[in-house]
Amino acid sequence: MKIAYVRVSTVEQNEARQIEALKKYGIDKWFTEKVSAKDTNRPQLQAMLEFAREGDTVYIHDFSRLARSTSDLLKMVELLQAKGVHLVSNKESIDTSTPTGKLMLTMLGAIYEFERTNLLERQREGVAIAKTQGKYKGRKEIKIDDFGAQYQRYLNRELSKVQLAKELNISRPTLDKLIREYTAA
Repeated sequence: MKIAYVRVSTVEQNEARQIEALKKYGIDKWFTEKVSAKDTNRPQLQAMLEFAREGDTVYIHDFSRLARSTSDLLKMVELLQAKGVHLVSNKESIDTSTPTGKLMLTMLGAIYEFERTNLLERQREGVAIAKTQGKYKGRKEIKIDDFGAQYQRYLNRELSKVQLAKELNISRPTLDKLIREYTAA
């Protein structure tokens, strides 16, 4: 079976570019999510890893969609290989069923991790400079009118956190932050 895993980091981002690039493979089953790759605790990723069986091939647009750390990427590839599942990256044109593919995967994983670390370091430096210049005030505070009533609906099990976050047009981490602030007040 041909399986695709598509991921973007935030709800504001669009996964259409990845989906379009993978259509040429004739995908049978799609797993799509909008969540950061800082770790592997992602619902659709876990569902895809559980779903894949021996002889299947998992297609991704590029390796950074799967993981941001070399160790996470290599663990996932190892898990897939142990299950007899191949991994194909569209952008890098790498197939992990070959020795060259395995070598390239290891090298690319290290580069992606290096790139991510540098990006975060540059971001921290930029924020520190902006703070000293009085230009950085932080992110705008999110206010939800009548949050208490909305939160009560969750407590009454009328809807899940995912549903509540979607209804309020915020991310799950933002909802968790608002809940912490609300219960602390």
